[in-house]
Amino acid sequence: MAPKRVLLICGDYMEDYEGIFPFHALQAFGVTVDAVCPGKKAGDVCRTAVHILSGGQTYTETRGHNFELNATFDEIDATSYDGLWLPGGRAPEYLAHIPGVVEVVTKFVSSGKAIACICHGQLILAAAGVVKGRKCTAFPPVKPVLVDAGAHWVEPETMSATVVDGNLITAPTYEAHPEFIQHFVKALGGKISGSSKRILFICGDYMEDYEVKVPFQALQALGCHVDAVCPTKKAGDTCPTAVHDFEGDQTYSEKPGHDFTLTATYDDVDASGYDALVIPGGRSPEYLSLNESVIALVKHFMESKKPVASICHGQQILAAAGVLKGRKCTAYPAVKLNVVLSGATWLEPDPISRCFTDGNLVTGAAWPGHPEFISQFMALLGIHVSF
Repeated sequence: MAPKRVLLICGDYMEDYEGIFPFHALQAFGVTVDAVCPGKKAGDVCRTAVHILSGGQTYTETRGHNFELNATFDEIDATSYDGLWLPGGRAPEYLAHIPGVVEVVTKFVSSGKAIACICHGQLILAAAGVVKGRKCTAFPPVKPVLVDAGAHWVEPETMSATVVDGNLITAPTYEAHPEFIQHFVKALGGKISGSSKRILFICGDYMEDYEVKVPFQALQALGCHVDAVCPTKKAGDTCPTAVHDFEGDQTYSEKPGHDFTLTATYDDVDASGYDALVIPGGRSPEYLSLNESVIALVKHFMESKKPVASICHGQQILAAAGVLKGRKCTAYPAVKLNVVLSGATWLEPDPISRCFTDGNLVTGAAWPGHPEFISQFMALLGIHVSF
């Protein structure tokens, strides 16, 4: 069977997570995803926005990553896709007024194909006149527009709520991603097998934003129980994250990312109760590699030959734990010195999205490699998505 194809309609200042998560996770699950934006072509970028609910009367906004498109809007054929995904953020405010976008959405609705729409993306559905009589939810301030468009509004009890009405799947924020994408995969005819694994993430302040949230939510979407912990912190605490991007300087730039909420208390963790480990990159591995309890955790997983996935600067922790000798791995190029001096065979990440598996260890160089990184980790875990 030909691979499923999904169209992702993007725009400047779409919410950062709400663009990258479906783009990376669906590819990791074996789906072809074309990301397009009106007025732009393949290789162009959309700037994104980091939206956080932090106690004010509405969300805060800061600059996110630059999202690179891989297809050209003017060249798409809506009939060649099996599903449509509309991210939220501020982009839908203007995308809803572009006739070409409205036309594409209308074609998907009339064909009965799967449509996933999140946050403010429902403004585009309202503009297309396709929500009349349909049950849907959205980020709460979008309610008046949907009601005026004839939708049956469903109040989101939490920001992770999801509403399914036939081929239409809606949610209020990126916190709904795991359940949201489960429904979308099902609507595409997909089945998930081999899940129910227990996976531990070792987190820290200023880990890279994408490198924790994307694999975390993708694994949850696959049916895994995923816990995120950080030394000296407990369940419900947050870690600030860092947005690392490539913007023409000699090294990556850094901007503030989302706040990531931990799901378990570090001091309560029993490593023997988990099937696998994930180590995000960013700046946190610099200091986590000095923490003896973190080193002990990593040694447990590696010596037990449980699956371990480490990306970017996460390999600094592996090197400090002395578990790379004789292994083949890659990392962010600046970490090559740590990897080589620890006795590993360096694998050049060319392109930067390249990832490698050596025994129980999956390594990647940076977040553009998430589709390979997650899919190779899935293979070690015995998790499959079939269509």
